[in-house]
Amino acid sequence: MKAVRSTELPREHEYEPQFGLPESLPAQEKLLWQGSPCWKALAREAFHLRKLTLYFALIIALKLGLVLSQGGGMAEVLRSLSWTVPLAGLGLGLVAVIAWLSARGAVYTITDRRVVMRIGIVLTVTFNLPHKHIQAAGLQLAADGTADLPLTLGPRDHIAWLHLWPHVRPWKLSYPQPMLRSVADGQQVARILAQAWSAATGQASGAVHTAVAPTESDAPTGQPAFASR
Repeated sequence: MKAVRSTELPREHEYEPQFGLPESLPAQEKLLWQGSPCWKALAREAFHLRKLTLYFALIIALKLGLVLSQGGGMAEVLRSLSWTVPLAGLGLGLVAVIAWLSARGAVYTITDRRVVMRIGIVLTVTFNLPHKHIQAAGLQLAADGTADLPLTLGPRDHIAWLHLWPHVRPWKLSYPQPMLRSVADGQQVARILAQAWSAATGQASGAVHTAVAPTESDAPTGQPAFASR
C-alpha cells in the first residue's frame, strides 16, 4: 500500500477533528509527539535567508563602489540607496513571510503507527506515512538544537518533490524523501521516532547520533537516526 495522501481546503485549526490530522486518531492509536517547524530556522535553512541577506548586501556594496568610483557625491549615493535598499528589504521580507506561513501551516505528528505531515499554505495536504513503510530516517542537528529528519520510504511509496517542498530533503529530486524540518528539540524527536519505528516494525533502531551538522547546509549528509536491518 502506498503512502496515503488526503487533500482538504484550508480551515482553522479548531475545526479539525484533531489538531494537525484529517481525522481523529483511532482509539487504539497513541499520539507520541506533535510539533511544527521553527520558522526562523526554516527561513535560515530552507529559504537561505542569511545567504540572501549577504547577497543583497554585496549587491548594494558593489553599487555604492561603482557610484563612488565614478566620482559621485553623497547625493548620488543616497539616490542609489533610495531604491536598492527598499527593493532588497522587500525581497527579504517576502522570503521571511513565506517561511513563516510555511511553518505556521505545517504540523508534524508521530504516533505509535505512523508519521503524519500536514503541510501547505493555501492548500492543505496531509501525508500519512506508516512506520512499516519507512526504511530509514536521518538526523541533521543545527547548532541551535533544531533538526531536520528526512525519511526514506519504500520503493513503492513515491511522493512528488514539489508536493512536499519545503518539507523535503534537498538534492533528492529523483527519489524524494519527506522531511520533518527545523523541529525544536530535534534530538528528543529523533528518539521518539526511532522508538516508535522500532516498536512498529519489530526491528532494532540503534542509537540516535548526536553529531551537530553545520547550519544552512543542504548537502545530503547527516547522522542516521535509524535504518532497517
